[in-house]
Amino acid sequence: MLRNGLEPWHLLVVAIVFIVLFGSKKLPDTARSLGRSLRILKSEAKAMKDESAAPAAHATVVPAAAATTDAAVVPADAPVTP
Repeated sequence: MLRNGLEPWHLLVVAIVFIVLFGSKKLPDTARSLGRSLRILKSEAKAMKDESAAPAAHATVVPAAAATTDAAVVPADAPVTP
């Protein structure tokens, strides 16, 4: 029954359905936005791969003296009052 899978006339039917559903004016915009989305996905996947490959480069070292003090922990974006 499914010997060849996808034949050329299948692609023609899919193209006609897309043109009927979205119209010929919206297809270029849709393809453009799909391309942007794929580029973003690719760059994010690469960034995640690079991040997992070099975890030591992004790690911060806390000195032992700073870790044992009784100083209050203040967030970096907290306002400074004199």
